[in-house]
Amino acid sequence: MIIVADSSALVALAVCNGLHLLDALYQQVRVPRAVFEECVIAGKPAAEKLRAYLSDKTVDVDLSALVITANGLGAGELQAMALYKHLNAQHLLIDDQRAKKVASLNAIKAIGSLGLLLRAKEKGLIPAIKPYATIIQQANLYLSDVVVNEALRLAGE
Repeated sequence: MIIVADSSALVALAVCNGLHLLDALYQQVRVPRAVFEECVIAGKPAAEKLRAYLSDKTVDVDLSALVITANGLGAGELQAMALYKHLNAQHLLIDDQRAKKVASLNAIKAIGSLGLLLRAKEKGLIPAIKPYATIIQQANLYLSDVVVNEALRLAGE
């Protein structure tokens, strides 16, 4: 199974020390070059951790032959969706709600950072998602209380 990831969800997982869950749940983790560049900007949370983790998972994506309705999406999100399609990936790891809507319109199966944590709990890889969600929220990465509360409800926490 392949997962293609966008920067916001990767940063969230890196901040809460959950990157290893991607490797435990998927055979391949891939990111487009634009996502890598977004993740490793100096001063970004967990930039060096992400540089090391993504060093062998980065793929160059050429969007010039594609026509995608951008709807205000960034280069990383667009490249991630194109790479998902190119690799026939199983999931697109993305937290941005607008990008998730565009992904859905393009028949892309999206999963957010909390959805991935929920899946990891279901597989017995972690005992609870609440500690991870708390760390993500304390790092000032935006996860709405509504989304966090729903994830905790689904996890039985």
